[in-house]
Amino acid sequence: MEHIVSLCKRRGFIFQNSEIYGGINGFWDYGPVGVTLKNNVKKFWWESIVDHRRDVVGVDTTIIAHPETWRASGHVASFSDPMVDCRLCKGRYREDQIEKDDAGNYICPTNKCKGDFTEARAFNLMFRTFVGAQEENTAEAYLRPETCQSIFTQFKNVLTVSRQKIPFGIAQIGKSFRNEITPRNFTFRSREFEQMELEFFVKPDAGIQKEWYEYWKNTRYQWYQDLGIKKEKLHLRDHEKDELAHYASACVDVEYDFPFGRSELEGVADRGNYDLNQHIQFSKKDLSFFNQEANEKYVPAVIEASAGCDRTVLTVLCDAYDEDEIGGEKRVVMRFAPHIAPIQLAILPLSKKLAEPSMKVEADLRKEFKTDYDDAGSIGKRYRRQDEIGTPFCVTYDFDSESDGKVTIRDRDTTKQDRIAITEIRNYTLENMQRKA
Repeated sequence: MEHIVSLCKRRGFIFQNSEIYGGINGFWDYGPVGVTLKNNVKKFWWESIVDHRRDVVGVDTTIIAHPETWRASGHVASFSDPMVDCRLCKGRYREDQIEKDDAGNYICPTNKCKGDFTEARAFNLMFRTFVGAQEENTAEAYLRPETCQSIFTQFKNVLTVSRQKIPFGIAQIGKSFRNEITPRNFTFRSREFEQMELEFFVKPDAGIQKEWYEYWKNTRYQWYQDLGIKKEKLHLRDHEKDELAHYASACVDVEYDFPFGRSELEGVADRGNYDLNQHIQFSKKDLSFFNQEANEKYVPAVIEASAGCDRTVLTVLCDAYDEDEIGGEKRVVMRFAPHIAPIQLAILPLSKKLAEPSMKVEADLRKEFKTDYDDAGSIGKRYRRQDEIGTPFCVTYDFDSESDGKVTIRDRDTTKQDRIAITEIRNYTLENMQRKA
């Protein structure tokens, strides 16, 4: 992880937020190539979940919702972790993450002493804020801890305007906030993060719910492989009965073997119709569905597929990171799948004297590919820089290119170089991107 974190800063993937002031724990900023990589992941998710389906529509809801939303969902009453404070070092920790010695005493994670700890107490993970001009209790609100609840509260509106019928889904990508006691493992557990969530509404029938649960379980597992993640590092783990939320009949996690251990990327759960029923109870509004053809009315059940966008990007970074040796020298290379690589083609003029024709080639290719123009340093250093960014192909425009109309194109993974016509760059790239997919 240390190598990956270092590369992320060095090449502009991820920076610590407010670093010039010492940083703030649990908050991260995406740099120039990082934000492109993240956008590529979100685009790939949205295309597979919304654009390529007839039975899913999208929404984009606000970060702050009516406070009753979180009372109905149970977050105000129970969205908390057991927390303890060390009186010696003033550190605050989750009780379930502190080791104990043989005598049962807590071992302080900061200085490994037998710290003098407070009694465990509930610590609500939602960020509080205020809406309005004065900080009064009547104006108290929360930054959302998850994106799904506004999907439930907007269910009826979306159902009406989209003219969908059950079964159908509502998808959303958006920021969520949790005041984690101990953010850790780089961007894996942060206080501000982005979710990619699907709520798929079905008839409340055990057989139908199981069928759709299995469908989304397998579909979401395959999506990570299509993203380019190595299958041998991906796992499906079914939750034991004592792990399930009281409203869920089944839940499975898509997990990945990170350098710090196997951890969750996405949860797929059969939530039943608990959420809609809760909002019906608290709002006194009818959120049921009426099937005119069957002349039946019911509150739909929901199959949820909730993925962490930042965790997925971290997975892509960890999975792509590789080290090899080229010509006796160590090389760091990010082996991104071409369709999510932040840069797909880099145009490298052999000399700055060739800037004008090289830029013309880059401008033409930019219409179809994510491109970069790089003329700083030796060609070898530029290759290494593009390898660390994960650029699948580098095009070198040299002094012969003007006369023979050809360029040299280099493959990131094999370092093999081919001399091809400038007019063939597009087809060559598309064919080889497909080969790498």
